[in-house]
Amino acid sequence: MSPRLISVLLATMVVFSGCGTQSPSLPPSPDSHAQMLSVLEKMRQSDFEERMQFGAQSVESSEQDLELLPEILFRKRFELLSELGKRRLWRGDTEQAIAHYLEAFELLEKQTSQIPDSVREMGVFQLGLAYLRLGENQNCVNCTNGESCLVPVRKGGVHLMQDGSRNAIKYFTKLLEHNPKHLTGRWLLNIAYMTVGEYPASVPGAYLIDPALFESDSDFPRFQNVASARGLATLSLSGGSVVDDFDNDGDLDVMTSSSGLADQLCYFRNDAGNFSDATTEANLVGLFGGLNIVHADYDDLDVFVMRGAWWDKSGRIPNSLLQNDGTGQFKDVTFECGIGDEHYPTQTAAWLDFDNDGDLDLYVGNETFPCQLFQNDGHGHFQDVAATAQVQNNRFSKAIACGDMNDDGFPDLYVSNLGEENRLFINQRDGTFKDIAKDLGVTGPRRSFATWFWDHNQDGVLDLFVATYSSEMRFVGDRFFGEPQNGEYPCLYQGDGQGGFGDVAKEQNLNHFTQAMGANFGDLDNDGYPDVYIGTGYPEYEALMPNQMYWNRGGQKFTDVTTAGGFGHLQKGHGVVFADIDQDGDQDVFQQMGGAFPGDRAADCLYENPGFGNNWLTLKLIGRQSNRSAIGVRIKAEIIDDGTSRAVFKWVNSGGSFGANPFRQEIGLGKARQIDRLEIYWPTTNQTQEFLNVPVNQSIEIVEGESAFSTNDLPGSPEKEQR
Repeated sequence: MSPRLISVLLATMVVFSGCGTQSPSLPPSPDSHAQMLSVLEKMRQSDFEERMQFGAQSVESSEQDLELLPEILFRKRFELLSELGKRRLWRGDTEQAIAHYLEAFELLEKQTSQIPDSVREMGVFQLGLAYLRLGENQNCVNCTNGESCLVPVRKGGVHLMQDGSRNAIKYFTKLLEHNPKHLTGRWLLNIAYMTVGEYPASVPGAYLIDPALFESDSDFPRFQNVASARGLATLSLSGGSVVDDFDNDGDLDVMTSSSGLADQLCYFRNDAGNFSDATTEANLVGLFGGLNIVHADYDDLDVFVMRGAWWDKSGRIPNSLLQNDGTGQFKDVTFECGIGDEHYPTQTAAWLDFDNDGDLDLYVGNETFPCQLFQNDGHGHFQDVAATAQVQNNRFSKAIACGDMNDDGFPDLYVSNLGEENRLFINQRDGTFKDIAKDLGVTGPRRSFATWFWDHNQDGVLDLFVATYSSEMRFVGDRFFGEPQNGEYPCLYQGDGQGGFGDVAKEQNLNHFTQAMGANFGDLDNDGYPDVYIGTGYPEYEALMPNQMYWNRGGQKFTDVTTAGGFGHLQKGHGVVFADIDQDGDQDVFQQMGGAFPGDRAADCLYENPGFGNNWLTLKLIGRQSNRSAIGVRIKAEIIDDGTSRAVFKWVNSGGSFGANPFRQEIGLGKARQIDRLEIYWPTTNQTQEFLNVPVNQSIEIVEGESAFSTNDLPGSPEKEQR
């Protein structure tokens, strides 16, 4: 770590505790919620993020230093201008950034010998990028019409205020005249032309991206982004999202986080498919930050908020456990339940009942520091047993998946580690785990990110998906320029039913650079086969690449329907949720959007499902001896689908990584007119409930141990016909 970062770290720790690099020691408080508010408020006021990025000197002070520099010190002045432009752009002060970059460019024009070509190239590129960001800010960031930011940009997505993009075209063209092989500059030049409505006609032939490369693999109906109309187009940085019925009124609410340490956790209450901001009523005001959030009913649809990811020792910021009172009002109980004793940087966690005692435990995947396994004592208190359970990992954890991969009734853990081998911890059923990832050949990819257990081909055996991540434009180079890229593809480890796995990503058409951040799976067309949506990007501003939707074709392969379906949003995608938000029987897609830098905010999206005409069942399971959320329960629906007998399998969880689906299961049934046999297997009790001839296109509730199910009347959207 550099001396500057060490000084920032020490200064930050003084703000909290004065105890160096140790976990912050917090003053005792009779009120855990008030204690957390106090800690986060101090963090908000500390300018921690900017000092971490640029050091203790303020940008205003550096600008004063610039005024004192004589013009004869050309090189020094150019470097300081470039640094100031970068810093102002990072902050979101885009016009001031452009002013600094313009002055730096003018120096370049005057001096041809003192600046290396690489530095000159970067100066021109940064000026073009700043102008492109200005165009985004003035036009598409708020995504008010649902067409903004969708690649290829057309019709309603074309900018009304075009000065930003036209200047971007000017400077990207200069860049390419100097270096025609500048891949990122060429990509952004095409994007800039799209935003002024002149792609492909006006793009110089040498730099043009073939429009055919934007076409989808299959025809697919278009999903409209209705977030603005529904009240969900919140401007955010990178964060998490959860959709579920937090207030127990029968419809699905939305909670989002945003990673900025001054960014408010938000809660939106559902009212017949439209949403109102109920953050204040939910008692969430003052709860800031969170790169990811996950939920479960350890008490009553509670939420765990993760903070500090990517910041190494400086990321030792408290996470939050928010206890729901059952009406959608929350209390932070972190410091009274045993979870707030040690703080490590993290963005991933998962709820599971690892000891099969009927209450939910929590596994937290930390970065470099030991992972934590919080065992629930059944009375709302947790103890970290990761060391004795042998799941500390001690690697750079980026995602966690839970699933009973050997079908013994006890959940196993897969940990995705960025830059190191991944782990598959098999549950030994005695409170300990054993890493068998090498034995089963599932340690890769090394630069892995989002991961989950699922049954992609619906054979009743759990499979494992592991996405990849890169902070370069590898996806663009691979997909749109056909240039070989040094990097790894995702892995789709298909279970063989004998406890082993084989990677079938290539056969399933998932061997593409994903550069995943947020990612999740669901069933768009209600055919029973899960589809995949991947939010793409990396922190730098140039990482404007379409988010990707892959449609599962009957378990045989996935086809890219990004463009046809209207999912190719350019802004950075994080928390992804598949949920029937308007409760008309098909799954919509919510996506929490935004980058890591304060100036890289974007509006969240809600893609409304137009319907496919297939049948469905919404199933809410309530555990009695098992955990109330029914996490880990296996569902099997035997059906006759268009004349063919088959089964639809689901395991109850909240989906993939970075975005949490509702716990009530939304099950696609294809053309089946009924479920001939519905089986619910509860691992805790090793009992199976069976229900015969269950009607489709309804919402039902099954309580563990009861012989009959009840039917729920869910409030649907008045704007869409019920099927």
